Amino acid sequence: MAEEVFGDGLQATRAYVELLATDGVVRGLIGPREVPRLWERHVLNSAAVADAVPQGARVVDVGSGAGLPGIPLGLARPDIALTLVEPMARRVEFLEEAVAALGPRPWRVLRGRAEERSVVTAVGPVDVVTARAVAPLPRLVGWCRGLLRPGTQLVALVGARAVEELPGMLPELERAGMRDIHPRAVGASLGDAATTVVVMTRGGR
Repeated sequence: MAEEVFGDGLQATRAYVELLATDGVVRGLIGPREVPRLWERHVLNSAAVADAVPQGARVVDVGSGAGLPGIPLGLARPDIALTLVEPMARRVEFLEEAVAALGPRPWRVLRGRAEERSVVTAVGPVDVVTARAVAPLPRLVGWCRGLLRPGTQLVALVGARAVEELPGMLPELERAGMRDIHPRAVGASLGDAATTVVVMTRGGR
C-alpha cells in the first residue's frame, strides 16, 4: 500500500518514519505508543490528503508539528511546492533536519504562526492551506486569514466530531468569507488509513 502511495518516494518515506520513531519520540513530537501505528495512523493518513490537492499546487502546512500532514503529502505528491509553518523552535529544528535528510525537494520550513504578517509575507501566494487537528475550524480560518487569499483552498484533516459539528459552524465560516464548505472522504484505497477532510475556499476576488 505504501509503495502504491509513495512510489519513488517510498525510500524517503521510510527514512521519515524512522526519524519519527526515534528523534520524534525523544523530542516529544510523537508519543511512544504511536510508534507501532506510525504508518497507518499518521503517515498514510496524512498522505490521503493528496486526493484533495490539485496538481502542481503551492501548499502551506500550518502548525506542522512533526511534519504531519505536510511531509507525507509532499512525499506522495512530488508535483507540489511545500512550505511547513511551525512556531515552536524544537519542532522547527526537527522539521529542518527531516527536510535536509530527505533530499533536495521544493520544500521549506518557516518558524512562526500563520497569523503573523512576517509569515504571510514569507509564504507568499498559495493554492492550498493544510492543517491536521490544529484547532476548531472557525479558529483555524481566523489564524489563516492572511494566507487564505481569494480562491485559496483550506483542506483540514479532522476527526469525526468536527464533521458532525460542521453544519453548526457553517454560518460562522461563511461570515469569515469561506465558500463551498464540505466534508470529503479521502484515501478510500488505504483501508483504515482512509480519513475525512473538510474543504473550503476563500471567496471574493
